[in-house]
Amino acid sequence: MTSHDVVSRVRRLAGTRKVGHAGTLDPMATGVLVLGVERATRLLGHLMLTEKTYDATVRLGVATITDDAEGEVTATVSTAALDEATVRDAAATFVGELEQVPSAVSAVKVDGRRAYARVRAGEEVALAPRSVTVHELVVHEVRLGDDVVDVDLRVRCSSGTYIRAVARDLGAALGVGGHLTALRRTAVGPYDLAVARTLDDLAEGFAVLPLAEAARAGFRAVDLTDEQAADVRVGRALDLDLPGLTALFDPAGEFLALYEPRDGRARAVAVFV
Repeated sequence: MTSHDVVSRVRRLAGTRKVGHAGTLDPMATGVLVLGVERATRLLGHLMLTEKTYDATVRLGVATITDDAEGEVTATVSTAALDEATVRDAAATFVGELEQVPSAVSAVKVDGRRAYARVRAGEEVALAPRSVTVHELVVHEVRLGDDVVDVDLRVRCSSGTYIRAVARDLGAALGVGGHLTALRRTAVGPYDLAVARTLDDLAEGFAVLPLAEAARAGFRAVDLTDEQAADVRVGRALDLDLPGLTALFDPAGEFLALYEPRDGRARAVAVFV
């Protein structure tokens, strides 16, 4: 199921065409996909979802053309010489600012075409490295075997980090190759599995995260007086010192607008009432 498939299903469940998503989720992955419905679609483009968290399983000893389990195997190497300490030490080197070459089947464009489309057409694709940040990489379990080693990881990283590439590079660092066998995105920015609903949940009863709650989680928040709220409802500038893009709320807690500092005043970016 692609991210677009999820949007199409939610459109049917919600009874509206006004559904969008804030960044795709790999079809092989499960987990959090942030959607906006109706008014919330306008919020999506302003969200700074720069950090993602994943649970992943890496299989060492087998390399594939796609760096995941869906691709053709390109090499197999015995993992009999690996021990848990060696695997953990190697994984620890993938924390911090990295120069990462995206997976060949990524959505990166090469001369106007997606890299994955070129690979599937039989072309060889060479992508330039990109700067990414892995904030945290936790090795949960290492399951040793003579033929393969499976490693369960939790990775908290910057947007644009390819977990498939982490699997590939960990395998390369250990000299045995590696690929991703399972991937679950557990958080996108402040939105995690605790507030997520499955498609089956939504089919039983269509309930979404309230817009005010989503805005408080995603932005700095300021609560206004009644007089200020009246001005914001019609998009007037305010004499407020804001630290950046900020969600404004009326005294009853209703989310009114996104404002930002500009020309010495707080000015409207998007009004939601």
